[in-house]
Amino acid sequence: MTGFQVEDRAKLRRAWGEQAIQAAMQSRWPQAVELNRNILGLFPNDVDALNRLGRALREQGQFREARESYRRAVEVDPNNNIARRNLESLANVQVDSAPVEAQQQLNPTIFSAESGKSGNATIVGVPDRALLARMAVGDQVYLHADGRALLVRNRAGETLGQVETRIAQRLIDLMQGGNKYAAALLTPEDGTYRVIINETFRDPSQAGRTSFPPRGDAAALPRSYIKESLIRPVDYDEDDEDGDVERDFTVEVDPETEDTAEPTEFDDEQPPE
Repeated sequence: MTGFQVEDRAKLRRAWGEQAIQAAMQSRWPQAVELNRNILGLFPNDVDALNRLGRALREQGQFREARESYRRAVEVDPNNNIARRNLESLANVQVDSAPVEAQQQLNPTIFSAESGKSGNATIVGVPDRALLARMAVGDQVYLHADGRALLVRNRAGETLGQVETRIAQRLIDLMQGGNKYAAALLTPEDGTYRVIINETFRDPSQAGRTSFPPRGDAAALPRSYIKESLIRPVDYDEDDEDGDVERDFTVEVDPETEDTAEPTEFDDEQPPE
């Protein structure tokens, strides 16, 4: 490979990068590992490939190797937030622990821009932070009403925590009325985990009741693997039980931030060397 012309090396890098992204989006992690390692064989300092390799290794439960890949990315680019955040979350993971069951990534298009249908909430009452740390941003989680608690569970049925009370109570009532919701993990910030929740079905009996009635100024949604940093839900009013007053719920792409949004593991924005 060392004899390749610069142009040939660049073409291979682009081709392998595109294939690696597709493999990861389809959860073909062993192939993603191989493709990213191919890139690193030609370009050892490719931070995008290092981050993607770390993600693919992490998904397979190879936490020690994933940590090393992210450590190398930080060594090359000390300001790379993707690698730094993953290193921070992997610090809570026992490297010899068994991997969690493969999680399903939610398609970001399910998160509706329709007023009042999407919001985000803090996960509280976390019984095992290491279990949450072993999951990835964008992984699907499942909401389960247990009395007046709204549990957040992974695909294996393990409880990750609970939706914060002020949001849980309203959603439980709506779920008992027939509404359905999808949820996914967001990027943790300062050790706090959050979920984005979307109403996927509104029962006719709940017509006129808004899942996330807005209140106050828009708050920036934490960045995540699927670039929810471009989505801005506003706060919701738990007192507006009947949804009689339905104000603007801002979920939009900000043209000023679209080009400067933080890259994900699957962005391959570095120009070929």
